[in-house]
Amino acid sequence: MTEKPDPEKIKGPGGLNMRELHELVKKSHARDEGGRAPNQRQQPQNRWQRLVRYVWDKKRG
Repeated sequence: MTEKPDPEKIKGPGGLNMRELHELVKKSHARDEGGRAPNQRQQPQNRWQRLVRYVWDKKRG
């Protein structure tokens, strides 16, 4: 029988094991969700931005 290696000791390409990588991904995801700003393309802030976007879209299309 072949013995399976301990997943805690397997190092990935970046030198991190799977548990360390998983923790970094969780922290990154939590940071991204916490600081997410509303999409400005869907909600223009004022009439000037709406006008500029309208003229720009007409010019491109």
